[in-house]
Amino acid sequence: MTKHAQATRVLKGKKARRRQWITFVRMIQYGLSNFTRNAWLTIAATAVMTITLLIFFVTLSAQSILSTTVNAISETADMSIYLKTEVTEEQAKPILDRLNNLSSVKSVAFISASEARDQAAKDNKSDQDLLEALTEATNKMPATVRVVLVDINDTSQLNDFVKTDEEYLAKRDVDREPSFAGPRRDAIQSIAGWTILAQRIGFTASAIFVVISSLIIFNTIRMAIFSRKDEIQMMKLIGADKHFIRGPFVVEAIVYGLIAALLAAGIGYAALVGVESKLRGSGVDVMPTIELIQHNIVWVVLAMMVIGALIGTVSSLLATRRYLKI
Repeated sequence: MTKHAQATRVLKGKKARRRQWITFVRMIQYGLSNFTRNAWLTIAATAVMTITLLIFFVTLSAQSILSTTVNAISETADMSIYLKTEVTEEQAKPILDRLNNLSSVKSVAFISASEARDQAAKDNKSDQDLLEALTEATNKMPATVRVVLVDINDTSQLNDFVKTDEEYLAKRDVDREPSFAGPRRDAIQSIAGWTILAQRIGFTASAIFVVISSLIIFNTIRMAIFSRKDEIQMMKLIGADKHFIRGPFVVEAIVYGLIAALLAAGIGYAALVGVESKLRGSGVDVMPTIELIQHNIVWVVLAMMVIGALIGTVSSLLATRRYLKI
Protein backbone atom coordinates (compact mmCIF):
# COMPACT_ATOMS: atom_id res chain seq x y z
CA MET A 1 0.00 0.00 0.00
CA THR A 2 1.39 3.41 -1.03
CA LYS A 3 1.83 6.29 1.36
CA HIS A 4 -0.95 8.17 -0.42
CA ALA A 5 -3.36 5.27 0.05
CA GLN A 6 -2.40 4.96 3.71
CA ALA A 7 -2.94 8.69 4.25
CA THR A 8 -6.31 8.49 2.50
CA ARG A 9 -7.34 5.55 4.69
CA VAL A 10 -6.30 7.37 7.89
CA LEU A 11 -8.21 10.48 6.76
CA LYS A 12 -11.34 8.42 6.06
CA GLY A 13 -11.04 6.82 9.49
CA LYS A 14 -10.82 10.22 11.18
CA LYS A 15 -13.83 11.48 9.23
CA ALA A 16 -15.83 8.35 10.18
CA ARG A 17 -14.99 8.77 13.85
CA ARG A 18 -15.88 12.46 13.66
CA ARG A 19 -19.25 11.63 12.07
CA GLN A 20 -19.90 9.04 14.79
CA TRP A 21 -19.09 11.57 17.48
CA ILE A 22 -21.32 14.23 15.89
CA THR A 23 -24.14 11.67 15.60
CA PHE A 24 -23.72 10.70 19.26
CA VAL A 25 -23.80 14.34 20.39
CA ARG A 26 -26.90 15.05 18.31
CA MET A 27 -28.68 12.00 19.74
CA ILE A 28 -28.01 13.31 23.25
CA GLN A 29 -29.19 16.81 22.26
CA TYR A 30 -32.39 15.45 20.71
CA GLY A 31 -32.96 13.18 23.70
CA LEU A 32 -32.60 16.09 26.15
CA SER A 33 -34.93 18.14 23.98
CA ASN A 34 -37.49 15.32 23.96
CA PHE A 35 -37.26 15.17 27.75
CA THR A 36 -38.69 18.69 28.07
CA ARG A 37 -41.38 18.42 25.38
CA ASN A 38 -44.17 16.91 27.50
CA ALA A 39 -43.87 18.15 31.06
CA TRP A 40 -46.63 16.01 32.56
CA LEU A 41 -45.37 12.74 31.10
CA THR A 42 -41.84 13.65 32.17
CA ILE A 43 -42.95 14.41 35.74
CA ALA A 44 -44.99 11.18 35.97
CA ALA A 45 -42.20 8.97 34.66
CA THR A 46 -39.56 10.64 36.85
CA ALA A 47 -41.78 10.51 39.94
CA VAL A 48 -42.48 6.78 39.65
CA MET A 49 -38.81 6.06 38.94
CA THR A 50 -37.89 8.13 42.01
CA ILE A 51 -40.27 6.10 44.19
CA THR A 52 -38.78 2.88 42.81
CA LEU A 53 -35.20 3.90 43.58
CA LEU A 54 -36.22 5.35 46.95
CA ILE A 55 -37.68 1.97 47.93
CA PHE A 56 -34.37 0.35 46.93
CA PHE A 57 -32.52 2.88 49.08
CA VAL A 58 -34.84 2.45 52.08
CA THR A 59 -34.74 -1.36 51.82
CA LEU A 60 -30.95 -1.52 51.86
CA SER A 61 -30.71 1.15 54.59
CA ALA A 62 -33.25 -0.68 56.77
CA GLN A 63 -31.34 -3.93 56.35
CA SER A 64 -28.11 -2.19 57.37
CA ILE A 65 -29.76 -0.54 60.42
CA LEU A 66 -31.35 -3.77 61.61
CA SER A 67 -28.11 -5.71 61.12
CA THR A 68 -26.21 -3.08 63.12
CA THR A 69 -28.82 -3.30 65.89
CA VAL A 70 -28.62 -7.10 65.99
CA ASN A 71 -24.83 -6.99 66.15
CA ALA A 72 -24.88 -4.39 68.93
CA ILE A 73 -27.25 -6.47 71.04
CA SER A 74 -25.27 -9.61 70.29
CA GLU A 75 -22.17 -7.93 71.71
CA THR A 76 -23.90 -7.58 75.08
CA ALA A 77 -25.79 -10.89 75.05
CA ASP A 78 -24.14 -13.91 76.58
CA MET A 79 -24.88 -17.37 77.86
CA SER A 80 -24.05 -18.06 81.47
CA ILE A 81 -22.69 -21.46 82.52
CA TYR A 82 -22.71 -21.93 86.28
CA LEU A 83 -19.99 -23.78 88.20
CA LYS A 84 -19.69 -24.72 91.84
CA THR A 85 -19.01 -21.88 94.27
CA GLU A 86 -15.51 -23.05 95.20
CA VAL A 87 -14.26 -23.38 91.60
CA THR A 88 -11.44 -20.94 90.86
CA GLU A 89 -10.37 -19.51 87.52
CA GLU A 90 -7.33 -21.78 87.47
CA GLN A 91 -9.51 -24.82 88.01
CA ALA A 92 -11.94 -23.64 85.32
CA LYS A 93 -9.17 -22.95 82.77
CA PRO A 94 -9.55 -26.32 80.93
CA ILE A 95 -13.26 -25.55 80.49
CA LEU A 96 -12.49 -22.02 79.23
CA ASP A 97 -9.91 -23.33 76.76
CA ARG A 98 -12.26 -25.92 75.29
CA LEU A 99 -15.04 -23.35 75.00
CA ASN A 100 -12.68 -20.97 73.19
CA ASN A 101 -11.93 -23.75 70.69
CA LEU A 102 -15.58 -23.94 69.61
CA SER A 103 -16.10 -22.22 66.26
CA SER A 104 -19.41 -20.71 67.39
CA VAL A 105 -17.85 -19.05 70.46
CA LYS A 106 -16.57 -15.50 70.19
CA SER A 107 -15.21 -15.03 73.71
CA VAL A 108 -15.45 -16.40 77.26
CA ALA A 109 -15.03 -14.77 80.66
CA PHE A 110 -14.76 -16.28 84.13
CA ILE A 111 -16.51 -14.63 87.08
CA SER A 112 -15.76 -16.04 90.51
CA ALA A 113 -18.42 -16.45 93.19
CA SER A 114 -17.12 -13.42 95.11
CA GLU A 115 -17.04 -11.28 91.95
CA ALA A 116 -20.58 -12.38 91.11
CA ARG A 117 -21.73 -11.45 94.60
CA ASP A 118 -20.03 -8.02 94.42
CA GLN A 119 -21.57 -7.34 91.00
CA ALA A 120 -25.03 -8.38 92.23
CA ALA A 121 -24.64 -6.08 95.23
CA LYS A 122 -23.57 -3.21 92.99
CA ASP A 123 -26.48 -3.74 90.60
CA ASN A 124 -28.98 -3.88 93.46
CA LYS A 125 -27.49 -1.44 95.95
CA SER A 126 -30.87 0.24 96.48
CA ASP A 127 -32.48 -3.04 97.59
CA GLN A 128 -31.47 -3.42 101.25
CA ASP A 129 -33.22 -6.77 101.73
CA LEU A 130 -31.38 -8.27 98.77
CA LEU A 131 -28.05 -6.90 100.02
CA GLU A 132 -28.59 -8.55 103.40
CA ALA A 133 -29.50 -11.82 101.69
CA LEU A 134 -26.34 -11.67 99.60
CA THR A 135 -24.25 -11.05 102.70
CA GLU A 136 -25.74 -14.01 104.49
CA ALA A 137 -25.44 -16.34 101.48
CA THR A 138 -21.92 -15.65 100.28
CA ASN A 139 -21.14 -19.33 99.96
CA LYS A 140 -24.13 -19.97 97.68
CA MET A 141 -23.20 -17.72 94.76
CA PRO A 142 -21.96 -19.83 91.83
CA ALA A 143 -18.85 -19.22 89.79
CA THR A 144 -19.93 -18.21 86.29
CA VAL A 145 -18.52 -18.65 82.80
CA ARG A 146 -20.04 -16.16 80.41
CA VAL A 147 -19.89 -17.09 76.74
CA VAL A 148 -20.45 -14.64 73.89
CA LEU A 149 -21.47 -16.39 70.67
CA VAL A 150 -20.67 -15.41 67.10
CA ASP A 151 -24.34 -15.98 66.26
CA ILE A 152 -26.65 -15.76 69.27
CA ASN A 153 -29.17 -18.01 67.49
CA ASP A 154 -26.64 -20.81 66.94
CA THR A 155 -26.26 -22.58 70.28
CA SER A 156 -25.89 -26.15 68.99
CA GLN A 157 -22.18 -26.51 69.81
CA LEU A 158 -22.62 -24.95 73.23
CA ASN A 159 -25.57 -27.19 74.04
CA ASP A 160 -23.52 -30.25 73.06
CA PHE A 161 -20.64 -29.00 75.22
CA VAL A 162 -22.69 -28.67 78.43
CA LYS A 163 -24.16 -32.13 77.86
CA THR A 164 -20.97 -34.03 77.05
CA ASP A 165 -17.87 -32.26 78.47
CA GLU A 166 -16.69 -34.30 81.44
CA GLU A 167 -14.68 -31.48 83.03
CA TYR A 168 -17.68 -29.19 82.99
CA LEU A 169 -20.06 -31.89 84.26
CA ALA A 170 -17.74 -32.54 87.20
CA LYS A 171 -17.63 -28.86 88.20
CA ARG A 172 -21.06 -27.60 87.22
CA ASP A 173 -23.57 -26.18 89.67
CA VAL A 174 -26.32 -28.80 89.66
CA ASP A 175 -28.87 -26.29 90.96
CA ARG A 176 -28.53 -23.94 87.96
CA GLU A 177 -28.99 -24.84 84.32
CA PRO A 178 -27.13 -22.81 81.64
CA SER A 179 -29.29 -20.01 80.31
CA PHE A 180 -29.09 -16.81 78.33
CA ALA A 181 -28.62 -13.67 80.37
CA GLY A 182 -31.88 -11.74 80.55
CA PRO A 183 -34.35 -11.31 77.70
CA ARG A 184 -31.71 -10.30 75.14
CA ARG A 185 -31.94 -13.54 73.17
CA ASP A 186 -35.68 -13.04 72.56
CA ALA A 187 -35.01 -9.44 71.49
CA ILE A 188 -32.32 -10.55 69.04
CA GLN A 189 -34.50 -13.29 67.59
CA SER A 190 -37.33 -10.79 67.18
CA ILE A 191 -35.10 -8.23 65.44
CA ALA A 192 -33.57 -10.92 63.24
CA GLY A 193 -37.06 -11.98 62.20
CA TRP A 194 -38.01 -8.39 61.43
CA THR A 195 -34.80 -8.00 59.42
CA ILE A 196 -35.70 -10.91 57.17
CA LEU A 197 -39.32 -9.75 56.86
CA ALA A 198 -38.32 -6.15 56.08
CA GLN A 199 -35.84 -7.37 53.48
CA ARG A 200 -38.46 -9.51 51.76
CA ILE A 201 -41.09 -6.79 51.81
CA GLY A 202 -38.61 -4.20 50.56
CA PHE A 203 -37.35 -6.25 47.65
CA THR A 204 -40.90 -7.30 46.73
CA ALA A 205 -42.04 -3.67 46.74
CA SER A 206 -38.95 -2.72 44.72
CA ALA A 207 -39.72 -5.38 42.12
CA ILE A 208 -43.33 -4.20 41.87
CA PHE A 209 -42.30 -0.59 41.39
CA VAL A 210 -39.63 -1.56 38.87
CA VAL A 211 -42.40 -3.12 36.78
CA ILE A 212 -44.66 -0.08 37.26
CA SER A 213 -41.95 2.45 36.40
CA SER A 214 -40.89 0.36 33.39
CA LEU A 215 -44.48 0.32 32.12
CA ILE A 216 -44.84 4.08 32.59
CA ILE A 217 -41.57 4.79 30.78
CA PHE A 218 -42.59 2.26 28.11
CA ASN A 219 -45.88 4.14 27.54
CA THR A 220 -44.15 7.51 27.71
CA ILE A 221 -41.77 6.49 24.93
CA ARG A 222 -44.66 4.98 22.95
CA MET A 223 -46.63 8.23 23.14
CA ALA A 224 -43.52 10.17 22.17
CA ILE A 225 -43.09 7.93 19.12
CA PHE A 226 -46.72 8.46 18.06
CA SER A 227 -46.56 12.22 18.60
CA ARG A 228 -43.41 12.47 16.47
CA LYS A 229 -44.56 10.14 13.75
CA ASP A 230 -44.16 12.68 10.92
CA GLU A 231 -40.73 13.73 12.19
CA ILE A 232 -39.57 10.12 12.35
CA GLN A 233 -40.94 9.44 8.85
CA MET A 234 -39.02 12.42 7.48
CA MET A 235 -35.80 11.16 9.10
CA LYS A 236 -36.34 7.79 7.42
CA LEU A 237 -36.84 9.41 4.02
CA ILE A 238 -33.57 11.32 4.22
CA GLY A 239 -31.73 8.10 5.14
CA ALA A 240 -31.13 8.52 8.86
CA ASP A 241 -29.56 5.49 10.53
CA LYS A 242 -31.94 3.43 12.71
CA HIS A 243 -29.67 3.89 15.70
CA PHE A 244 -29.83 7.67 15.24
CA ILE A 245 -33.64 7.53 15.19
CA ARG A 246 -33.86 5.22 18.22
CA GLY A 247 -31.06 6.90 20.20
CA PRO A 248 -32.90 10.04 21.42
CA PHE A 249 -35.69 7.95 22.93
CA VAL A 250 -33.15 5.85 24.83
CA VAL A 251 -31.36 9.01 26.02
CA GLU A 252 -34.70 10.44 27.17
CA ALA A 253 -35.43 7.33 29.27
CA ILE A 254 -31.91 7.32 30.74
CA VAL A 255 -32.37 10.94 31.83
CA TYR A 256 -35.50 9.89 33.73
CA GLY A 257 -33.40 7.35 35.62
CA LEU A 258 -30.50 9.71 36.32
CA ILE A 259 -32.67 12.50 37.71
CA ALA A 260 -34.73 10.01 39.73
CA ALA A 261 -31.53 8.54 41.22
CA LEU A 262 -30.37 11.96 42.43
CA LEU A 263 -33.79 12.74 43.90
CA ALA A 264 -34.12 9.33 45.59
CA ALA A 265 -30.62 9.50 47.10
CA GLY A 266 -31.24 13.01 48.44
CA ILE A 267 -34.69 12.21 49.85
CA GLY A 268 -33.53 8.92 51.35
CA TYR A 269 -30.48 10.43 53.05
CA ALA A 270 -32.49 13.39 54.38
CA ALA A 271 -35.11 10.99 55.77
CA LEU A 272 -32.45 8.96 57.59
CA VAL A 273 -30.95 12.07 59.15
CA GLY A 274 -34.42 13.29 60.10
CA VAL A 275 -35.45 10.11 61.96
CA GLU A 276 -32.02 9.42 63.50
CA SER A 277 -32.75 11.08 66.86
CA LYS A 278 -36.17 9.46 67.23
CA LEU A 279 -34.88 6.00 66.39
CA ARG A 280 -31.88 6.45 68.68
CA GLY A 281 -34.30 7.19 71.51
CA SER A 282 -35.95 3.84 70.78
CA GLY A 283 -32.65 1.98 70.94
CA VAL A 284 -32.11 1.76 67.17
CA ASP A 285 -28.71 3.07 66.10
CA VAL A 286 -28.98 4.69 62.66
CA MET A 287 -25.70 6.62 62.81
CA PRO A 288 -23.44 3.78 61.53
CA THR A 289 -25.62 3.52 58.42
CA ILE A 290 -25.61 7.31 57.92
CA GLU A 291 -21.81 7.39 58.29
CA LEU A 292 -21.47 4.48 55.85
CA ILE A 293 -23.54 6.39 53.28
CA GLN A 294 -21.54 9.58 53.89
CA HIS A 295 -18.23 7.81 53.34
CA ASN A 296 -19.49 6.11 50.18
CA ILE A 297 -21.91 8.75 48.91
CA VAL A 298 -20.34 8.87 45.44
CA TRP A 299 -20.66 5.10 45.01
CA VAL A 300 -24.19 5.10 46.42
CA VAL A 301 -25.35 7.77 43.96
CA LEU A 302 -23.52 6.12 41.05
CA ALA A 303 -25.08 2.74 41.86
CA MET A 304 -28.56 4.26 41.95
CA MET A 305 -27.91 6.13 38.71
CA VAL A 306 -26.80 2.90 37.05
CA ILE A 307 -29.96 1.13 38.24
CA GLY A 308 -32.15 4.01 37.09
CA ALA A 309 -30.40 4.24 33.73
CA LEU A 310 -30.69 0.47 33.27
CA ILE A 311 -34.44 0.50 33.95
CA GLY A 312 -34.89 3.41 31.53
CA THR A 313 -32.72 1.81 28.83
CA VAL A 314 -34.50 -1.54 28.91
CA SER A 315 -37.95 0.10 28.89
CA SER A 316 -37.11 2.42 26.01
CA LEU A 317 -35.50 -0.33 23.92
CA LEU A 318 -38.59 -2.50 24.33
CA ALA A 319 -40.84 0.42 23.37
CA THR A 320 -38.80 1.45 20.33
CA ARG A 321 -38.47 -2.14 19.14
CA ARG A 322 -42.24 -2.63 19.27
CA TYR A 323 -43.53 0.72 18.05
CA LEU A 324 -40.67 2.28 16.11
CA LYS A 325 -40.75 0.39 12.83
CA ILE A 326 -37.40 1.10 11.21
